[in-house]
Amino acid sequence: MAKLGFGAWIPTYAWGDDSGGAENARRIAESIRRCEAHGIDVWVIDHLLSAPGLYGNAWLEPLSVLSYAAALTSRVRLATGILVLPVRHPVVLAKEISTLCHLSNNRYVFGVGPGWYTREFEVTGSRIEERGRRTDEIIEAVTLLLTRPNVSYEGRYYTFRDVTIDPRPPRLPDIWVSGGSRVPDPGEHDVPVIATTVMDRIVKAGHWLSRCSGTQEWVKRDWGQLQAHARKLGRDPKALSFGHCNFTHLVETTREETALEESKAPFFRTMGAHRSWEHLQECYMVGSIDRINARIADLVGAGLEYLVLGPVTDDPGQIDLLARHIVRNFA
Repeated sequence: MAKLGFGAWIPTYAWGDDSGGAENARRIAESIRRCEAHGIDVWVIDHLLSAPGLYGNAWLEPLSVLSYAAALTSRVRLATGILVLPVRHPVVLAKEISTLCHLSNNRYVFGVGPGWYTREFEVTGSRIEERGRRTDEIIEAVTLLLTRPNVSYEGRYYTFRDVTIDPRPPRLPDIWVSGGSRVPDPGEHDVPVIATTVMDRIVKAGHWLSRCSGTQEWVKRDWGQLQAHARKLGRDPKALSFGHCNFTHLVETTREETALEESKAPFFRTMGAHRSWEHLQECYMVGSIDRINARIADLVGAGLEYLVLGPVTDDPGQIDLLARHIVRNFA
């Protein structure tokens, strides 16, 4: 079986506790250290606000967390998966990225997407209908700012002149673009197909991070459509990287019923209770370790090259279980 690259969504859940967040921060730090020990890349999620259409909580600010992770690690890559671009300004973002690259010895991976939660756009001065074009403009502008001095840019939403970001990284971070089919929630804009504009963005970047909010079969269907779209655009589909992100809760048991029962409460705490348990099982890596490995092997057979798994608890022991029972099988 082909070798698979691995990252872990660090559980940077914005959960308060009696210690004012100290225990939450300790668990985050320990999860990062264990990723470093196991050679698993550190990925972080971005949600400005609690997003009840998909999750039951918000996350800590991602670039700040990765700066923290840079000080705790030396070899694993540090990635945003994904950074919601339309809630940010490209000049400020370019400075933040250049700083992170400088502090981490250029280990940052620029994972991006347009986001989906209407409220986050409203409170930062945009509209959800603008998210795709804003995302494309920010990718263009940040790419210029991180690679050239004295940059000018004029788009529909962002305009600036003669801007130089110092220090610029020696190379542009890899850009991984998220997108794909999602089981839609009432009142939200996402649909159970991958849009042509999203495929354009992914093919241009060369790296795809497929979403976990659809079904396994939809992920494979989207991958086939992306390869066909690359051919249509005159690009070699073999040059396109296939990544996938998903949530999981690993339980050391061979009994499927036990694994499902022990996973239920952690999943509902992180995801909220607005979706059924059957819905969560359809989208996410839930169940026995054998079942989870079989799902991963199925994606690898379809061409998967890189997998990001996110524990739905902040127990650092989940990183050890990931290394022992999942990563080892695909090394």
